[in-house]
Amino acid sequence: MVLAQDDVKKPAGRRPGGGPGGGAVRAWIRRAWPSLAVFVAAFLLWELAVEVFGISSFELAKPSEFLAEMWRSRDMLGDAAWVTTQEILYGFLLSFAIGVLLAVLIVRFGWLERALYPLIVLFQVVPKVALAPIFILWFGYGLAPKLLLIVVITFFPITLNTIVGLKAIDQDLLLLMRSVGSSRNQILTRIQIPTSLPYLFAGMRIAITLAVIGAVVAEFSGAQNGLGYLIQFASTQLDTPLMFAALTLVSLLGLILYYGMSLLEFLLRKRFPHITADTTR
Repeated sequence: MVLAQDDVKKPAGRRPGGGPGGGAVRAWIRRAWPSLAVFVAAFLLWELAVEVFGISSFELAKPSEFLAEMWRSRDMLGDAAWVTTQEILYGFLLSFAIGVLLAVLIVRFGWLERALYPLIVLFQVVPKVALAPIFILWFGYGLAPKLLLIVVITFFPITLNTIVGLKAIDQDLLLLMRSVGSSRNQILTRIQIPTSLPYLFAGMRIAITLAVIGAVVAEFSGAQNGLGYLIQFASTQLDTPLMFAALTLVSLLGLILYYGMSLLEFLLRKRFPHITADTTR
């Protein structure tokens, strides 16, 4: 049987950039361009408003001025950003360990929840700015008071979200595990902890942004380097472009760490299928 030439199906050709990598790049561009467009438009309006209304750089620096200052002072800003980044990461890792441990202990032992939960809430409602000089008085001007302040600020969302996740267990599954003779530790490790992972990562994304705030607040109170120290130093010297340059770096650092946490969640999703990363972020 002879087929007409038009009846023969030809293999579909792949257009350049049509592979998985190209599709991922195009998808990322589609998600990112609205935010980038708003960001660029806001900077252009800022620049134009300062120029049109004749606002002096002493009161409000133009984006072009503090971006130029970022380039001129790149070495100083880079050193300060590295110091602040180390404080944030060390404090966040310590907060993660303390927060998860507290959550597991509270859920595992009911009497600990009644004993510790009010104290955990109390730590959250205490004004953190007031604690910074106290920690410096106790521990000096080194790294310890900064880490302690970051922990006090950031451990709460990790602890609270993990507790909620550990308690969000399917009751039918819990009854099934108990019916086959599973111990409380087996239920905790095999069911509750995997179930809590999405809640844990939600708390970690909140905590990493709070860690940035904690590091800057700690450096305001007493430091010899860091972006918070640089912001305070620039304000005392009435150097508005440098102050805005340091503020911009702090904001970018927080943004990078937040999306870095989302990327970590996405990568671990393949290893731990209980993690449900939102790919639209």
